[in-house]
Amino acid sequence: MPLALLALAIGAFGIGTTEFVIMGLLPEVAADFGVSIPTAGYLVSGYALGVVLGAPLMSVLGTRISRKRMLMLLMGLFIAGNLLSALAPSFGVMLTGRVVASLAHGAFFGIGSIVAADLVAPEKKAGAIAMMFTGLTVANVVGVPLGTFIGQSYGWRLTFAAVAVLGVLGLAGVARLVPEMPRPEGVRLRHELAAFRNVQVLLAMAMTVLGFGGVFAAITYLAPMMTGVAGYSAGSVTWLLVLFGLGMVGGNLIGGKFADRALMPLLYVSLGALALVLALFTVTAHHQVAAAVTIVLIGGLGFATVPPLQKRVLDQAAGAPTLASAVNIGAFNLGNALAAWLGGLVIAAGLGYTAPNWVGAVLAGSALGLAFLSSALERRTDARSRVVAGSLPEPAALSAAAVRR
Repeated sequence: MPLALLALAIGAFGIGTTEFVIMGLLPEVAADFGVSIPTAGYLVSGYALGVVLGAPLMSVLGTRISRKRMLMLLMGLFIAGNLLSALAPSFGVMLTGRVVASLAHGAFFGIGSIVAADLVAPEKKAGAIAMMFTGLTVANVVGVPLGTFIGQSYGWRLTFAAVAVLGVLGLAGVARLVPEMPRPEGVRLRHELAAFRNVQVLLAMAMTVLGFGGVFAAITYLAPMMTGVAGYSAGSVTWLLVLFGLGMVGGNLIGGKFADRALMPLLYVSLGALALVLALFTVTAHHQVAAAVTIVLIGGLGFATVPPLQKRVLDQAAGAPTLASAVNIGAFNLGNALAAWLGGLVIAAGLGYTAPNWVGAVLAGSALGLAFLSSALERRTDARSRVVAGSLPEPAALSAAAVRR
């Protein structure tokens, strides 16, 4: 694999760390600014909203400059946002810093996916995308626990300063290792927007929202589920999240390997198995060992869908993939927000802490249904194309026969 993928992975590691580390530092941040935990939670939702809105906005800008320069600009924005968070004198400034950092998230992964795919042979594109996303998954195994430890031991500001340093390393790596890739000639915003008229692009994004939403319906409420149902101590939740992160790493690598060989079959298997495992989690959540195994499986199966879904969008939006690729990254975060909201509804309805698992199973099952629909439509389109291609000589032959008569 090209060294440029390492630079992209470092950037992804920093972005993944800053996205999730705040969840473990909410009590410290809330106490420092004198706000409630629910208010501090805006630092999570504000970031997610920034990703959803920032992905298309930054990608529109990305249609005007080279992809390498855009990646460098995004890493600069990421560094600025984390430094602002680290030095924030008030909660409002802290929230602003989180939003500024989040604006880089979707476009970095979206444009980075295109760059990664362009660095390798066509049959290795999904593997290259997975290599970049490995930085995000490893962040959940190493970056988030380490950042949480630093924040709890030495102050949360030091955590965000350290993340800014990661951003500097990512920026230097992109500048040094990523080759100059000029913006494709003739590509304009209207061409990028035209990709959204392709029903296959929209179906792939809907699969992203529902499939990944299935994962976060369960994981968002993992702490109360494991402490209140499985009987784990509060301190054990960090290590359960590490197990989830290990599953993410493995699933991402497996997804990248097999998506280049059989993309749609991989989606059938991963989404179907994810729906089944999430449904079973309502039972295994009552047993500590079984719950831990299930958490690993959820992480693995959930992230096995990431490389194929991202590649699916790139393939279907070929010729103008920048905006579609970035918006699909926003779709992952939209799925997170949707799943968290639905999971909260069923808990508030008195159905218990395991009820979000059923929500996740339904979401993943719905994504599987869309995968079958996408394949059926694609087969129908291909069949029509073959019929049209095969029928072209027939009118000519009939005309020739008519002339002879």
